[in-house]
Amino acid sequence: MKLKYMTLTALLLVLAVIGTACRGNNNQIVNDSDLASATAEPAPTLRIFNFKVEMAEQLDTLVKRYQEETGVNIEVDTCGGGCDYSAGLKTKFNSDDKPDIFFVAGYTDLDLWQEYLEDLSDQPWVGDILDLAKPAITKDGKIYGMPLALEGWGFIYNKDLFRQAGINYTPATLTQLREAADKLRATGIRPFENGYAEWWILGNHLLNTAFAQQPDPVAFIEQMKNGSASLTDNTIFKEWTSLVDLTVEYGQPNPLQTDYYTQVADFANGRAAMMQQGTWTQLQIDKLHPNLNIGFLPMPINDDAQAMNKLPVGVANYWVVLKNSRIKEEAKAFLRWLVSSDTGQAFIVDDAKLIPAFKSIPATEAQLGPLSGDILSYIKEGRTLPWLWQLYPGYEANTSQMATQIQSYIGKQIGKEKMLQEFQTIWDDMSAKGTSE
Repeated sequence: MKLKYMTLTALLLVLAVIGTACRGNNNQIVNDSDLASATAEPAPTLRIFNFKVEMAEQLDTLVKRYQEETGVNIEVDTCGGGCDYSAGLKTKFNSDDKPDIFFVAGYTDLDLWQEYLEDLSDQPWVGDILDLAKPAITKDGKIYGMPLALEGWGFIYNKDLFRQAGINYTPATLTQLREAADKLRATGIRPFENGYAEWWILGNHLLNTAFAQQPDPVAFIEQMKNGSASLTDNTIFKEWTSLVDLTVEYGQPNPLQTDYYTQVADFANGRAAMMQQGTWTQLQIDKLHPNLNIGFLPMPINDDAQAMNKLPVGVANYWVVLKNSRIKEEAKAFLRWLVSSDTGQAFIVDDAKLIPAFKSIPATEAQLGPLSGDILSYIKEGRTLPWLWQLYPGYEANTSQMATQIQSYIGKQIGKEKMLQEFQTIWDDMSAKGTSE
């Protein structure tokens, strides 16, 4: 009898435990599906590493809309405040913090990252890309990225200040630019606001002019790589130094202490008539001084008006997808939505003020602003120069080192000949590394 009693007691205890396990708080019954959902992993988050700080606010709003429409969680990390995007991206990869979507420039930068990138050739938007935007992100016949936008730069100028100084023409030669600067200064207006604390303004953009004005820029770069051309005896590079000199002579004191944000703010607030910048500044200028009467001037290095009256136009970066991402299908779906949905297209054109790199996405100056309007006009008229630093050996490791030499020249630590010699040394070193890899 005692053994039977103990067995019955044990059975009742087991049933009690089972009953407790099948009840939630407040004695509510929990079914099997509830238990499964309680122990399931949370939905993965799609992580984007953004390099364009000027569109960070608009991108944050966009992904919230996408989350509302699809339920997909998205986390945006923007590299801003003087952040070096290339270095930041390498840090993320080295620390195993790889984003699912990030940005890669073309050509040399594509070579660097290609092993990590998903082949996007089968995506429906590929056939819609403008021809201008394809080559930089194409390798072995495959497309590895979606172009963010077409962009352009030059000297942005304040038309009202030019008119105030009695300048009724748009300078297209070096002599005309100097004449305009003289008139501005005589009126008490500072001609240039130079953001020369930023290496990329110098090494990527300003120096690009010397390469882009070569008779055959791409061939010249290849000759530089194989040692059959030299920078030290190149006439166009020597002419280019005259443009650097002019901007410093007619610019603010201590240009090497002026960063990007200060440069844009000073220009937008009317402290200078010109600054070397691009279409990406439209959003910031609009915030600081809505409806500012502005446009683009070319960056001339001599008096050949036909050759000088052009603007550099290209694609700064491409959206790419991490090949080994667990949620790469969600990443590709986001990119498809970005260029096909009304919300995504409105972000590109109306919110971020980007020139679409797709044939089917219309855009007007009224939507984009006067800076992009000028770029569209230059594209239509065939007056464009190529972006070339993506072809340099070493990519931005090269341009940042050359920028340091330009800063030394501006700071009067070295002369013109020494600067060009240092450029040549940098190229020789980078080309040798590229050959050995």
